[in-house]
Formats: sequence, structure tokens, C-alpha cells
Amino acid sequence: MENEELIKQVTEKAKEWLTPAYDAQTQKEVKRMLNSEDKTELIDSFYRVLEFGTGGLRGIMGAGTNRMNIYTVGAATQGFANYLNKNFKNLDQISVVVGHDCRNNSRLFAEKSADIFSANGIKVYLFDDMRPTPEMSFAIRHLGCQAGINITASHNPREYNGYKAYWDDGAQVLAPHDKGIIDEVAKVKTEDIKFKGNPDLIQIVGKDIDDIYLEKVHSICIDPEVIKRQKDLCIVYTPLHGTGMRGIPQSLKLWGFENVHCVAEQMVKSGDFPTVVSPNPENAEALTLAIKLGKSLDADIVMASDPDADRVGMACKNDKGEWVLINGNQTCLLFLYYIITNRKKLGKMKGNEFIVKTIVTTEVIRQIAEKNHIEMRDCYTGFKWIAREIRLSEGVKQYIGGGEESYGFLAQDFVRDKDAVSACSLLAEICAWAKDQGKTLYEVLMGIYLEYGFSKEFTVNVVKPGKSGADEIQQMMANFRENPPKEIAGSKVVCAKDYKTLKATDGEGNVCDLDMPEPSNVLQYYTADGTKVSVRPSGTEPKIKFYIEVKGTMNTVADYLAADAAASKKIEAVRASLGI
Repeated sequence: MENEELIKQVTEKAKEWLTPAYDAQTQKEVKRMLNSEDKTELIDSFYRVLEFGTGGLRGIMGAGTNRMNIYTVGAATQGFANYLNKNFKNLDQISVVVGHDCRNNSRLFAEKSADIFSANGIKVYLFDDMRPTPEMSFAIRHLGCQAGINITASHNPREYNGYKAYWDDGAQVLAPHDKGIIDEVAKVKTEDIKFKGNPDLIQIVGKDIDDIYLEKVHSICIDPEVIKRQKDLCIVYTPLHGTGMRGIPQSLKLWGFENVHCVAEQMVKSGDFPTVVSPNPENAEALTLAIKLGKSLDADIVMASDPDADRVGMACKNDKGEWVLINGNQTCLLFLYYIITNRKKLGKMKGNEFIVKTIVTTEVIRQIAEKNHIEMRDCYTGFKWIAREIRLSEGVKQYIGGGEESYGFLAQDFVRDKDAVSACSLLAEICAWAKDQGKTLYEVLMGIYLEYGFSKEFTVNVVKPGKSGADEIQQMMANFRENPPKEIAGSKVVCAKDYKTLKATDGEGNVCDLDMPEPSNVLQYYTADGTKVSVRPSGTEPKIKFYIEVKGTMNTVADYLAADAAASKKIEAVRASLGI
């Protein structure tokens, strides 16, 4: 009966898309779904309206309220324009930046958005072609705009697209503006969308912004002398068909690296991502061609950026000369270790610096910060929260780096989102610094574990697509709240944090408040043996994520393999305990 009611509801919604307000191709697609005996696609396409999550608007492309198309993008832009006009009504001219990635329909969605903003009296700076997300973030601040959007689905599979909304500080939208925009979008009917643009209010930008942005990225170089000595460092880079090709090779050259090799097959702009299963540098498969080239050249480092060039993945040689992947937690660890160590060594610390990590990122970073007397802050998943910390301390304390386990890092404050352009450049500098001492990146990582403690992290993604999947994820979170684990893999839970209620409970049942800016649907468990488990539904994909971190012992580099194997065994025990 419940399913019949749902089908009735989505059918009524779908029929609204058969009016002249929608183009012929869209109507044809909706009719096909309505006429199909299997109503799964119809339900998934219309059971809800796409909403802003941790990464904005994101979904599969196609017809429907729960799909990315010119009407859902149009409604989002019209609602955003309405909110901007209300919020900045005292300004003579409101302005926004519009950018996009390499995906199918990205240019179309960007141009439609530019038209809608301009039709609402808002000046638009529209990039002439795809650009990295961080450059779009930079442009908002540089041009003095009130907001910006980027059409991108980041590292998602090829059938996805997305819409990231940014505020005047160059960061993704936070409260109260996120809710304010959503409320305005909810009021928009298709006939309200002003699709006919005002060309006089649309200004095309490109190389003029590129040059200034890349110069700013170059300014974060910590030790230019080490680069001069190691300018022949052999670097392999791939943009995975995306926007990185418009910034990262140029940045590496500007920093002084003269031996950079790009993966030719993946320097081809394509929203079909023909050479990979998924354009995600977190996946080993995506780096296959780059590692192959790295082996043939005996390269020092292999690096990859995702389609919108905000995430960076990497591989390097281990002590046996075998190519190994460096995960997101290790990446963040390496960056922050290098920044702190070498800023101190070169006398660049003033005593007011701070770093940021997300609550699901490795706790070894905390050990580095404490031992070096650097303030470290924890924040929610999503770079908008790191950007918030930068904003709160602007002009008072100096942000010098922050990152998350999902391969995102930001080494500067003139961008307010993760930045693979600067991260790849800084990564090359770290490799040059290591080589200057006769070390590899792998040996630097081993040294960090020896000095600050070994941990191994593993993320389990439980994918639950569609309406039924969303319900299952909700139920899983409810089950954890109603029946929290007392022990995990044989170790007692000594602290449980519920960020939805903003309460922490210790092993004796004592409760205290969590100091966070707002509630979030995240659970965390800490055990007596140092294990940390975090559980949260993804804000941008149909899955629930389990972040597992376990501790181990390393007295010498030779202990690494044994410590790693023991940690892997412990992670399996944790998974068994949690039933995942």
C-alpha cells in the first residue's frame, strides 16, 4: 500500500513535467518513465527534490526533480539569485562567478546559470572554459563578488553532475545562508525561472584570472632553494581528463620543476572519462596509466587530480622500489608534517599559526601538532568547515594548512576550498626536499610513524542507492543510536560522541557537551586500545561511510609491514563487530 501511494505521488509530480514549460526532449524522457512497467526509475527520478548537502547539489543527470538537468539547475540558480537580491539589496551591483568542470552538460548548465543570474540583474563573471574548483573560489574573493557557483560532480562517476554554491568569502555556503537559499529554491516554479539572459551583464574571464591565481599559488612555496637543487625531480601527473590540465602542469613549471610528464591519454578533456572506470584518485584503478608511465620513467612521484582539481591522489616507491599508493590520511599527514617542520626550520613561524583537520581524519596529526606546540582544530567533514575556521581567525591567527582523509588539502587562505593545484605543487616540493636528503617520500612517511606513532585508517562505503537506500541508511543510523556498541573488536568503548545531539558519553556513562557550530548526523566511538570509528551518511552520494582508525607499534622501519598487517587484521575485527 505504501509503495502504491509513493507511485501515485511521483506520477503526479512527473505529469507536471509534461507541460509546455519543459522542452520536448524532457517530456519524451518523462513519458518513457511513466509508460514503463518498472517504476523504479520514475520513483528515483521524482521521489524528492535535490537538496544542498556537504557538497551542494549533486545527482545523476536526466529528467526529474531528483536529477541534474536545466530545470533543477535553473531552479537552484533562480532561488540563489532571489536570495542574493534580498540579502544584498543595498548594493548597487551584485556579482557572481560561474565556473564548471569537464563533465557532460557542465558548460550547458554553467551558461544557463549565467543567463539566469544576469536576467535577475546580477553581474556574472563566466569562465571561458573549464577551470579547477579552487580557482573559482579564488576568483570570488579576487573579483569582490558576493557569491559563485561551480558546475561539477567532483570525483563522482560519469553519469553524475553537480552544483556547488559559494558565498562571498570563497567558501561553500554555510548556515544561515544554506537554509536561506534552499527556502528560496523551494518556492521556485519552473515558469518563474528567467532563462533569457542579459548579455550586457555577462563578462567572460579566463587567462587574466589564471595568471594571478598561479602567482598566488607560487607564493606558498616554503623552500625555493631546495627546488632549485632538485629541479630535475621526475614527476608524472594526470588530470584524469579534467580541469587539472588547465593549471597543474603550469604551476609545477612556475615553481621551477623542469621534468614533468603528463599522461597523454588523460590530458584529453572528456566527461566520459574513457580511460578509467571512475575518475576518482582515491581508487587505485584511476592511477593505472600514471603508474605505468612512472615505472617506465623511473619517476620520483606520481600524482593525480580529480575532474575539478580539488583532490589529489599520489603514489611513490617503497623501500623495495615497488610503487605504492599513499592514502588520504597519509597525504594530509605528509603535508602538515612538512609545513610545520620546514616553516619552523626556516624561521617562518610567528607563534600564531594553526592547522585544521576533520573529525574523521587521522589522530596522528594531533600528535604532530601537540609535539610542535601548534594549535590544531577539529571540524566537520567538508572543506566549508575548514574555511569557516579560517574566516573566524582572519587577521588574528595564521592558517598554514588543513585537510581531510578524502584526499583534499588546502595550504593557503586565499582559496577557501580544497586545492589540488597548490597541493600538487607543494607535494613536488616535499619530494624535492626528501630527495635533497637522499630520501624518498615513503621514507619520510616511515619517519613520521616512528616519531609520532603508527596508525592505519580504512573507510568502508556501504552504498544504498535510491529511495529504499536512503531509508535503509536512515535506519542504520537510528539502530546505532538506539543500540550503541559497548565494545568494538574486543576493546571497551570509552567514549561515544553523537554530533546530532552534541553530547559525548564516557565509559562510565558521564555525559558532556560537544563544542561544535551546529548538530550533524555523525557518530563516533573511541575504544580503550586507541581505535576510533566514525559513522556518517555521505552528504553527496547514496552511501553510509564508516571511518576506522586503529593504532599499532613501530620501533624501527623494519616493523612497518608487521604493524600494517596487524592493523589490517584489527580492522577486519572492527568490521565484524559492527557487521559491515
